[in-house]
Amino acid sequence: MPASTQKSAPFLSTARATIADVARAAGVSKATVSRFLNHRDTLLTPEMARRVEAAIATLAYSPSPMAQGLKRGRSRLIGLVVADVTNPFSVAVLRGAEKACQQAGYLLMLFNLGNDSRREAEAIQALSAYQVDGFILNTLGRDAGAAAQAASQGKPVVLVDRRHHGMQADFVSLDNAGAVQLGAAHLVQAGYRELLFISEPLQGVSSRLEREAAFRSFIGDAAPATPGLQGRTFESAEADGPGLEAALRALRARAGERPPGLISSNAVVTLRVVAALARLGWHFGGDVGLVGFDDTDWSPYIGPGLTTIAQPTDELGRLAARCLIERLNGLDLPPRQILLSGRLLARGSSVPAVAQASLPD
Repeated sequence: MPASTQKSAPFLSTARATIADVARAAGVSKATVSRFLNHRDTLLTPEMARRVEAAIATLAYSPSPMAQGLKRGRSRLIGLVVADVTNPFSVAVLRGAEKACQQAGYLLMLFNLGNDSRREAEAIQALSAYQVDGFILNTLGRDAGAAAQAASQGKPVVLVDRRHHGMQADFVSLDNAGAVQLGAAHLVQAGYRELLFISEPLQGVSSRLEREAAFRSFIGDAAPATPGLQGRTFESAEADGPGLEAALRALRARAGERPPGLISSNAVVTLRVVAALARLGWHFGGDVGLVGFDDTDWSPYIGPGLTTIAQPTDELGRLAARCLIERLNGLDLPPRQILLSGRLLARGSSVPAVAQASLPD
């Protein structure tokens, strides 16, 4: 009795098919396959086009978008460098930029610095290796050489939120002076007279410097017409919880019987302030008032709700991407500066305890 035979299944390679594989299967040249892929099949005979089409289907061949873009001189990639991806502002800007890029047929590549300005040059080099068409920079702005390196490649650069000294590029940001004015005026109208502006270490970061300067300017302008109005600033380092607590105790001592008011410069600082107040056993409104930059998802649920200055983060990201794409499409204008207004969302954290008790249920 003859031995039974069993045909083994053909070997299926998991490697991605290449244009050379398609050409081999169709019995044509790679140039012929390229013509077919670039919709130039009118240069091919119907029979040859059918063979190429069948080979593509059999091999499940999919051309690389990056390779196709590079052949046309474009990768369709945009590099986004952010200072700190844990900052809700950066994440929200990323979302807005990503939407605009997708609508225009671009992909966004992200590089997070982790608040380490020494990595700015590394970020530019890494993204350049992927042949990105341009850069959106939301960095600390301390390494002017890194930004200059991006511009020296002949690729457009758009700056978001942080300026780079001496660099001429499109700039998209919140109107920091107007936003600080909103928050400080709100606290004064609510009856707070001893104010403290709390920022991350200024260290040459333009947005931090602008907000701190705007606060000092507001106090200087408003103090003559507002008896008892005083304002100071405090730089809160990440690991210095005791220092922040000491600054809050000193603030409350200066304020006397009237609760003091706080302005926190971003959501990261707001969380530090909330944690410090919890450790001190203090409450918003009764012991201290607060207005914080950035309206996060959790802002309404902290204590009586946090009063915030909402930034148009989605629009900032969209505008930054659109500005860059306009440059890629040939727009040749002097560098533009686009400043968007913030919006005050008043909640319980800035309402004095007496006023809160009189609010209707």
